[in-house]
Amino acid sequence: MKTPATPAGRVVTLTANPSLDRTLDLPGPLDRGAVTRLGRSSTEPGGKGVNVARAVAAAGADVVSVLPAPDDDPLVRALQALGLPLATVPIGTPVRTNYTLTEPDGTTTKLNEPGAPLDDAALAALQAALLEQARSARWVVLSGSLPPGAPRDWYATLVRALRGTGARIAVDTSEAPLLALLAAGPDAAPDLLKPNTEELAQLAGLPEAAVADDPDAALAAVATLHERGVAEVLLTLGADGAALSTADGGLWWARPPRVAVRSTVGAGDCSLAGYVLADLAGEEPAERLRTAVAYGTASAALPGSAVPAPSQVDRAAVTVTPGLPGHPAPAAAAPAAGADTH
Repeated sequence: MKTPATPAGRVVTLTANPSLDRTLDLPGPLDRGAVTRLGRSSTEPGGKGVNVARAVAAAGADVVSVLPAPDDDPLVRALQALGLPLATVPIGTPVRTNYTLTEPDGTTTKLNEPGAPLDDAALAALQAALLEQARSARWVVLSGSLPPGAPRDWYATLVRALRGTGARIAVDTSEAPLLALLAAGPDAAPDLLKPNTEELAQLAGLPEAAVADDPDAALAAVATLHERGVAEVLLTLGADGAALSTADGGLWWARPPRVAVRSTVGAGDCSLAGYVLADLAGEEPAERLRTAVAYGTASAALPGSAVPAPSQVDRAAVTVTPGLPGHPAPAAAAPAAGADTH
C-alpha cells in the first residue's frame, strides 16, 4: 500500500458546545447503588469538533478550532497547552463537563451536561469567527450538539453562509439539529455527512435495528440523503467499520482489524478526521474510507478521548471492498487504486 501524501490545506472545525471530558475507569461492570472504587481517571479537552481538530493537528496538518469559551476557561488553557490554534468567542459561562464511565470490556456510558447557553450576540460572533477562518480553508467541519439558545436549524444557516468560501463542508450531528439540517433543502446540504446507524435510522424514521441489520434499508436511507443534496455519506458502523456512499453511485465498505477496545469516546470524530486528512492528501474515495476506519480503530484502542498519532494508525490492516456486507456493489463502485478486492 502506498504511503499517503502529506495533507495540504487548512481544516477549520466548529464546536458550538465544547466540553471538558472526564473519563472514569470502573474496575468492573457498573453496579448501580453501590460504592465503586475507581481506577484511572483523566480529563481532556473535548467536544466533537475539538476531537477532530486534535486528530488533524496530531497528523501535522493545518487546523484551527472555533469555539465559545471564557478566555481563562480550563478548556482553553488545555488546548493552548497542546498547541492547538484557536479562534474563541468569549462568553460568561464556563464550558460544560461531560463524564464517561468505561468498563473493562469496553462498555462506555456517557453523562453529558447541556452546555453553556448562547444568546443571539454570541451566536452571531461565533458565525463571524467561523466565516473569517473558513475563507482560507479546504474543509470546514461542523460537529456535535448545539448549545441551549441555538436554533435547531443553525447548522443549515451556517452551511448556507459557508457556501461562498469555497471550502468543503462536513457535518456530524444528531437528533433535532440533524433532522433540521436535512429538512432545510439542498442549498443547506453539506458535502459530507457522517451519521452512525442510530442517526441514519432517525433520518429514515425507523428503529436502529431496521437499518443496522438490513443493508437494503440502510442503502435506501442513504439514497434519500443524496436526493437531498449530500454528495458523500460516511456511515460509521461501530465494530463493523464504516461505509462510504457517493452521489455518483460509489459504494464501499471498510472492515477494521480486531483490537482491544478501551474507549469508544471520540472514535467517530477521529474517523472523520482521518477521512478529511486523506482527502487533503489527494486520496481516492476508497482510500479516504480506509484511512477513516484506521483512525477510528486506533482511537478506540486508546483510553478516554485520546486521539491517535499517525504512527498508531494502521491503514494496511483495514480491508476495503465494494458494496456492503450481503449486498452487491453498484457497477459504478469500482474499487479505487489501492483498495482491497477480496
